[in-house]
Amino acid sequence: MRRPPPRTLRGQLTVGLVALLALACLAVGITTALALRGFLMGRLDEQLTASGGRFAASLEHEARPDTGNRPDTRGQAEGTFGARLLDGTVTQAAVVDEAADRSLRLTTEDRHTLAGIPVDGSGHSIRLSGPGRYRVTAVRGDDRDTLLTGLPLHPVEETVHRLEAVEALLFGAALLATGIAGAVWVRISLRPLQKVTAHAAEVAGLPLASGDIAMPGPLPDTDPRTEVGRVGTALNHMLGHIEDALTRRQAGEERLRHFAADASHELRTPVANIRGHAELALRHHGRVPTEVRHALERIGSESQRMTRLVDDLLLLARLDAGRPLEQEPVDLTLLILNATDDARAAGPGHHWLLDLPEEPVTITGDAHRLQQAIGNLLANARTHTPPGTDVTVSLTAERTGVRVDVRDNGPGIPDALQPEVFGRFVRGDHARSRRTGSTGLGLAIVQAVITAHGGTATISSRPGHTTFRLALPG
Repeated sequence: MRRPPPRTLRGQLTVGLVALLALACLAVGITTALALRGFLMGRLDEQLTASGGRFAASLEHEARPDTGNRPDTRGQAEGTFGARLLDGTVTQAAVVDEAADRSLRLTTEDRHTLAGIPVDGSGHSIRLSGPGRYRVTAVRGDDRDTLLTGLPLHPVEETVHRLEAVEALLFGAALLATGIAGAVWVRISLRPLQKVTAHAAEVAGLPLASGDIAMPGPLPDTDPRTEVGRVGTALNHMLGHIEDALTRRQAGEERLRHFAADASHELRTPVANIRGHAELALRHHGRVPTEVRHALERIGSESQRMTRLVDDLLLLARLDAGRPLEQEPVDLTLLILNATDDARAAGPGHHWLLDLPEEPVTITGDAHRLQQAIGNLLANARTHTPPGTDVTVSLTAERTGVRVDVRDNGPGIPDALQPEVFGRFVRGDHARSRRTGSTGLGLAIVQAVITAHGGTATISSRPGHTTFRLALPG
């Protein structure tokens, strides 16, 4: 399987450096090998020219033991090849062997190869089936014959191959050393970039979505003359803008929280007065017209709803401000039993089921707020599911804490609404049936209370199965 190329900048620079050096070494190796081969070939051609075809000319006289006529091998190197052609046909062919001559038996292909050599006095490379590769030159003889003289190419090829082996060894060692040194050098050169990356990762790990964030300081040594310095300068400018935006957002949220707290606090008294006057008017002993009584009852009902809304807003404002909750032992088992009894009394048409451990489960927290959170979940299930729905409350003790699940088999919540279901003033009217009004703050209070206890509130829903899960530390 082919390995993917390195994707890090350090790896790419190192590989690129080694690849460029490898190309340079390859070019040098090929050039030197070709130059050496050309030089040695030229020396062979000079030797062939200097020989003058004496060995090939001496082959005209057959070696006869009785007359003592033998080819002239004086001054001929061992392995020298000679051949005589008459009318394009090879008549004699021999090779100098230990200062003597050795006749060759040529194949038909060898004879065609020899016959095809141009008579121009230049060197030509051929391959014979017996002796191997030769550098051969052809000249005209005195008897209108063609004289071929050749020298073996084996010494030239062996020298070139030895040079190639030496170059491969040296270039391989050079590439290895360059790769190691280049990796170290690139690593040292990219240290400023690593600082920029670490700084950006530190900022990315901050919870920028909420709360008052302490941004890290700017990057030092941002030299604008270098690429890394310019990246660091741009990052510092970006962090400055982010810090300014976060400061403004935090200030706006603080003002909004103060406004919500002040407004809620100020609204409690007039709403209570309206409700009190409506109740007082309804207690009048005289005759009250039906329309007036109905209007007074509606005023009392709406003032009660307004009171709940003001109380919810005030609670959220206090939780947003980070006010500490009560820290005392809380029996979650008893708390769930009481909340379920209240839900059963308010919604007798639903089937309320419990799945509790045999032993009581106790955690540290604010009992009143935790009961309010669980009660809101049960009220949410009661309000937004039809009668006959099964609602199951389960409590599970885990090693890291406890888990409270509120499940129902109602129509479910649409996928588009689930990411914002814990938002403020978010209603599930489009997902479930609704018969009574709601403030849209119930689930927001659930999340705020659980978060204040160091836990999490999540939801998973599909038609016929909806689960709200509260995870609390032990």
